[in-house]
Amino acid sequence: MPQPPFFKVLNRRKILLQSAACTLAAGIALPRLAFAQAGPIRIVVGYPPGGASDRAARLVADRLQQLLKRTVIVENRVGAGGRLAAQQLVNTPPDQTVLMIGNPAVMSVAPLIYKDLKFDPMTDFVPVAAVTDYDFGVAVSAGLPVKEVSHMLAWIRANPDKANAGVPATGSLPHFFALMLSHMAQTQLEVVGYRGSAPLLNDLIGGQIPIAFDTLDSLLPQHEGGKLRILATSGAKRSSFSPTVPTFREQGLPLVATGWNTLFAPSTTPKVMVDLLAKTVLQIMQEPDTRARFEAAKMVPVAMNQAQTMAALKAFNAQWSPVIRRSGFKPET
Repeated sequence: MPQPPFFKVLNRRKILLQSAACTLAAGIALPRLAFAQAGPIRIVVGYPPGGASDRAARLVADRLQQLLKRTVIVENRVGAGGRLAAQQLVNTPPDQTVLMIGNPAVMSVAPLIYKDLKFDPMTDFVPVAAVTDYDFGVAVSAGLPVKEVSHMLAWIRANPDKANAGVPATGSLPHFFALMLSHMAQTQLEVVGYRGSAPLLNDLIGGQIPIAFDTLDSLLPQHEGGKLRILATSGAKRSSFSPTVPTFREQGLPLVATGWNTLFAPSTTPKVMVDLLAKTVLQIMQEPDTRARFEAAKMVPVAMNQAQTMAALKAFNAQWSPVIRRSGFKPET
């Protein structure tokens, strides 16, 4: 029996709706399928194993591998204060998926102090997702007879020939934080750059260097073990990881600073891939189990979408650019 015209219209509409639904589902599934069938994802870290950036990368990589059904490899491309890793990211072949854990040293500080930089963070990279925030701390070797920042400053003034402070990398945010403190306190502090937190803390514990500025999560294990002493932290309030350690501000110095670890992709990465990665990492950073793992590693987990991440990066640059320029810092190379 012939169908009335309105049945033909409804059937045609039903077919179109079903087709649209299939297309939408395919649009979501195809990127995941492409990811599953492609080669490994590499996350490049510009610092040695054991530091804050490395640990954040490995925590994300474990879960990313499970969700995307792809091998995820963390590579430590150490050197030049993280800039070698950024250069590697710029040169990523188009048929590979490579990310980088970026921090302020590379994405915010380097463009202001290195004239021959071979990448532009604003055009060569796109933020995928923020991963962690972190405070800084100043620590002294266990044998140094100081227990407050004021005591440390007095020791520096009394021992100018020994007043060396180590930082995990030249041109890092701890480096500029050390310079800010020295300038504010009107002391002469010689800042020594290391190739990561591990060698820095080895020298601090061994007494080869008396003072160190580093991320709080890097300092805490040895502080809790009694091998070094954290005198102050850089947050606006005390860290929940070290509630007995006062801030700089509590000790009369108006110094407040935090850093971050954010995943970046090359700007040449297809948008559909960036969007999938961003959505997946955001999901990871919202999971209670993941957040607990970060907190167990003394890191503050952050869950922000791409727009929020970009806004946070711009706000950070607005705060620190004047500080870095005023410091007059000139890199050796």
